[in-house]
Amino acid sequence: MLLQTSCKLTFDITLPTPFVLMLRPRSGAQQWVSSEEYLLLPSVPAVEFTDDYGNLCQRLVAPKGEFKIQTSARVKTTDWIDVEPGGDFISVQHLPDDVLKYLLPSRYCESDRFGEMATQISAGHKPGYDQVEAINQWLQETIRYEPGSSFTPLSAAEINRQQSGVCKDLAHLGIALCRSLCIPARLVVGYLYGLTPMELHAWFEAYVAGRWYTFDATQSTKCGGYVAIGYGRDAADVAIYNQFGPSVHATEQVATVTLEQA
Repeated sequence: MLLQTSCKLTFDITLPTPFVLMLRPRSGAQQWVSSEEYLLLPSVPAVEFTDDYGNLCQRLVAPKGEFKIQTSARVKTTDWIDVEPGGDFISVQHLPDDVLKYLLPSRYCESDRFGEMATQISAGHKPGYDQVEAINQWLQETIRYEPGSSFTPLSAAEINRQQSGVCKDLAHLGIALCRSLCIPARLVVGYLYGLTPMELHAWFEAYVAGRWYTFDATQSTKCGGYVAIGYGRDAADVAIYNQFGPSVHATEQVATVTLEQA
């Protein structure tokens, strides 16, 4: 499907403030960016770099006063996410070097605390894709998805105690459970066509059968329409903006995804 995505952020800046933004999708195996627009109002110098996870990031200093960021992209993506029932578990010694970092505990994914729980959830399932699917189904059946209920990320341990959370919280728990089984897993932030209410979304990917596969405990089907803008170990790596100095919060944040004619 061909999607038009957009994001608008507005800030009220009290003094010049450094920002690092992560708002540009990149083309890859599951999506192709055919065109995009990136506006800074007022216009200021910006420098782009690629971070350790392959994300496109932009550095700038926002001036005092109202500051707006407007992005849009036309992206070709899949109608259905790929699935691989029975997909093989990849032994750690055979994983690509750049995948190894997604095995380790991280700030919001305390995978070293979930070994016994993950083993129980995935019992009787073939190691690999089927274990991850069992974890995803357990999340859907056990953890209440409550969009808009929180703006502060929760760790896997916190969401397991609370038993409810937003999309990134469910993903954190799924990631921790996968990693505790030596299955690499990472957080993805981006857009999802048809999401209600519409906002930026988060899901997770697991590395099995030699590639990354998408899992989303907030959705009951395997429909596509995902547009990724950031990958990382957890929410600490994939904030759409980080600012430095006195705290600044967006006075407006609006995301849209519409279906276009090919």
